[in-house]
Amino acid sequence: MRNSVFSVFILAASCFVFCGGCLSVPNSPAPEFYTLFPSDEFGKTNEIALSREIIVGIGPVEIPEYQNRPQIVTQDKNGMLNFAQFQRWGEPLDSGLARVILRNVSEILPQAEFQMFPCSFIIPLDYQVMVNILQLESRLDGDVFMVVQWTIVDFKNKQVLFAKRSEFRQAAEPRGYPGIVRALSRESASLSEEIAQNIAIIANRNPEKNNAE
Repeated sequence: MRNSVFSVFILAASCFVFCGGCLSVPNSPAPEFYTLFPSDEFGKTNEIALSREIIVGIGPVEIPEYQNRPQIVTQDKNGMLNFAQFQRWGEPLDSGLARVILRNVSEILPQAEFQMFPCSFIIPLDYQVMVNILQLESRLDGDVFMVVQWTIVDFKNKQVLFAKRSEFRQAAEPRGYPGIVRALSRESASLSEEIAQNIAIIANRNPEKNNAE
């Protein structure tokens, strides 16, 4: 009797191990995590001189809700959204965009100090840059299209100094998810350049008056 019970136990254990091996997926791909590149990855940045020192807050950066997720989101030619199973962002996309924009404008305007907004209330900001990405479409076999509404605000007086709607289209090369990340990084670099140029125009306009304020 004891031998029979032992045999049944061995048989059940063997079945469990066998079935467990059948159900496991040893060849399942590991997740891939991506982050955006700063502009200096694509070549030397042209600096712009300022007539005075300024402190600028970058943010908030808003993205479409359908992009507010860990997976890299793409669209097909019919506009259907596809959420990558294994290709993901290494950080929230809105945070990643804010990070590279701050890095990029810091390279273009080395005389200015940039802070991620919101920041400590004791930091005397001169300007705030608010970025609202209205549209972000990525196609694995095509390009990345981004529409951005961005604004430069006089932080002390809460007055809008400059506002613009910008559109960017960049081919995804190489094709696939690495190409999408690279294309979006290049578009972020182009956006950063526009922002930096207009910050410089505003800061250099009538610097004597600005310094007296």
